[in-house]
Amino acid sequence: MIFTTTTTTQIPVTMGKYRIAATPRLLPGGQFAAQVSIASGYGSASTARVMRFDSAFPTHAAAADYGLAQGI
Repeated sequence: MIFTTTTTTQIPVTMGKYRIAATPRLLPGGQFAAQVSIASGYGSASTARVMRFDSAFPTHAAAADYGLAQGI
C-alpha cells in the first residue's frame, strides 16, 4: 500500500506596497485555522501584521483561500 500526500504552498500576493500571505495552522482536531500575514516595507523599516480567524476548515487549501481573501 502506498500513501501519498499533497501540500499546497501559497505564494504571497503583492498589492501595491503590501505583501499578503496565507499561513494556515493545524488545529489539534486535524482541521486548519486560517491566518494571513500582511507586510510592507523592507529591512529595518518593515512591518507585518498577522490576523487569525476563529473558523476551522477541513483542509489546508480551504483555510489558505479564506485567509488570502480576507487579507485582500
